[in-house]
Amino acid sequence: MPTNKSTGERLPIHHWIDEQLADLQKRGTLREKAVSKPLPNGRIERDGTVLWNFAGNDYLDLAGDVRLIKAAQAVLQESGAGARASALVSGRTHWHERLESRLAQFKNTEAALLFPTGYAANVGTICSLVGSEDVVLCDRLNHASLIDGIRLSKAKLRVFPHRDADALESELAKCQDYRRKLIVTDAVFSMDGTCAPVQDQMTLAEKYGAMLLVDEAHATGMYGKHGAGLLEEANIHSEYVVAVGTLSKAVGCLGGYVAGSEQLIRWLWNAARPQVFSTALPPAICAAALEAIDIIEQEPQRRQWLREKSLELQHLLRDWGCEIPEHIDSPIIPVIVGNPAETMRLAEQLKSAGILVAGIRPPTVPLGTSRLRISLSYAHKGEGIHALELALRSIFGER
Repeated sequence: MPTNKSTGERLPIHHWIDEQLADLQKRGTLREKAVSKPLPNGRIERDGTVLWNFAGNDYLDLAGDVRLIKAAQAVLQESGAGARASALVSGRTHWHERLESRLAQFKNTEAALLFPTGYAANVGTICSLVGSEDVVLCDRLNHASLIDGIRLSKAKLRVFPHRDADALESELAKCQDYRRKLIVTDAVFSMDGTCAPVQDQMTLAEKYGAMLLVDEAHATGMYGKHGAGLLEEANIHSEYVVAVGTLSKAVGCLGGYVAGSEQLIRWLWNAARPQVFSTALPPAICAAALEAIDIIEQEPQRRQWLREKSLELQHLLRDWGCEIPEHIDSPIIPVIVGNPAETMRLAEQLKSAGILVAGIRPPTVPLGTSRLRISLSYAHKGEGIHALELALRSIFGER
């Protein structure tokens, strides 16, 4: 048992946790649990208070869509609540097969593979593609799941400045002696709302013989003629590209996926440990995701409205003197505040006005860049977006 060095008193085994929590409290980065209940039309009940929810990622308002619910209910009756095994052993049903085939069609690739989450898809794919003899070139603002995958792979990590294609090329030129090279980027950066220059990155990947992994978590459903993502919008179809994504945001369901060549998917089926050693997605979730993809293709007005409202809101915030990153064309709009305590004070002020907006602090974002992260949804059309603008004007428009 640990002891107090000065008194000799025995201490609880986890005594150090209190010290660490107190340090987080002092720095203004302590997180506390809350209980939420989703409500229709873009609202949420948070610890008993009903608010407009601008802190979610159900961008296309599909998570509660009756068509998805009915699709899931039918398969719940047929297949039960869980998959009962990993996909590799016996958990892969015809619903999983149908969804993987549909995702490949949606992404215009030869094949696709499901994972339990987008996080698992990123970690499993990166660790399957590179190892200690290889190098990964990583955008500075990539999602934590990408960073964790790179670290676990034991590949050499080289970080390039956000969206900087010239810096990326400079790093690639230094990496010719590695066995394999992998460029890793978010399509849409979850804390900044910015889009990656995927066309430039693909050109560099082909020039230097590197693979390009694009995480379309926040892009799936939002870009392209069919809503397949930023790669579709950029008209990128290359053997160098590995498309990763999630079904838990605009698709409104759960799970991750990788889309690419038949050869790539066969390799991941054998090598991606988070997929091999996890129970498969519930079949009912697969059925709901199939329905969601059909809606995404058939109802482009959802993503069109979101992108238009995002631009309008950005103009308003900039007119009020707010600091917002450049190159935003997504439902994610961060207002940079800087100080963590001030960020949370503003978030509470918005909450008092009936608006839930996430206050984002380090280590999620770099020091000095704490922010209010406004996340729009198609559910906010009409009254919701108006309520948000009034609340923001009361805080930023009167300065």
